[in-house]
Amino acid sequence: MQHGKNRFIVGFLAAPLALYALFVIWPFIQSIYYSFTDWTGLSPEFGMVGFDNYSRMLDDEIFWKSLQHSLTFAVVLPLVTVGLALFFAFMLNVGGRRRRGAAIAGVRGSSFYKIVYFFPQVLSIVIVALLFQFAYNPNSGAINSALKLVGLDSIQPDWLGDPDLALMCVMVVLVWSTVGFFVVLFSAGMASIPRDFYEAALLDGANRFTTFFKITLPLLWDTVQSGWIYMGILALGAESFAVVQIMTVGPNGGGPDYSTIVLPLYVYQKAFRDGQAAYATTIGVALLLVTLAFAALVMKVGRRERLEF
Repeated sequence: MQHGKNRFIVGFLAAPLALYALFVIWPFIQSIYYSFTDWTGLSPEFGMVGFDNYSRMLDDEIFWKSLQHSLTFAVVLPLVTVGLALFFAFMLNVGGRRRRGAAIAGVRGSSFYKIVYFFPQVLSIVIVALLFQFAYNPNSGAINSALKLVGLDSIQPDWLGDPDLALMCVMVVLVWSTVGFFVVLFSAGMASIPRDFYEAALLDGANRFTTFFKITLPLLWDTVQSGWIYMGILALGAESFAVVQIMTVGPNGGGPDYSTIVLPLYVYQKAFRDGQAAYATTIGVALLLVTLAFAALVMKVGRRERLEF
């Protein structure tokens, strides 16, 4: 019986694992292989160059800028996004006024607020980037127009044209577009926590601040950790690439003066703008290592005893 069960499991998993190996693992292996060549991305002919691409990468000033910005995204964006999402979710589910027959309650209309928070997820990231690009326009954008309306004509920055502001403006867009997803995710997790825990804590004199750190966060920690890793991967990958490439100035984005360049965008520029596919795959390998290191670090630092209820 056990032998038949094992055969069933192997047969059930064989096709998905084969597809995963073909479309995920194999492209990674190919990228690592091409990083040791001089492939242009167009010609079928290429030669082996050893570690020349890696040596060039280590001496590339723009690579180090893009790495710095990507690491900034990986640290700041999960911290801000997950923190805001936890706050909003806790307020929606536990932060309402006490009602008759209930020691704790969510705010009235919390279901509607969740839909509002989740709305940016319905929009394509391209649409979000374009909307904020128009809003940041220094001449006719909504932000500077609002400043002018309240008499702050002298404070009208060139949001995306100022190297000191552009990166922060991009991060604001990424936080705005993703925080709603985590609000809904954490709200679902908080809804599964028994209300008796909160009621017992409140009877003992605990306030909402205490219940959040002593009850909500420990019981929701696995979800928070997963959300942290997911947000970090988004910040290191496609989300940051799309927003930076669309919103920022310069050839194919990343400006001004490479002040917003990130690793995924630099890979794109080298592969499709400059025709240096082998060097682009080298940077892609570096991005892969950074992403794996980030996920491993978060899992190691966030490891704790699992609480069940």
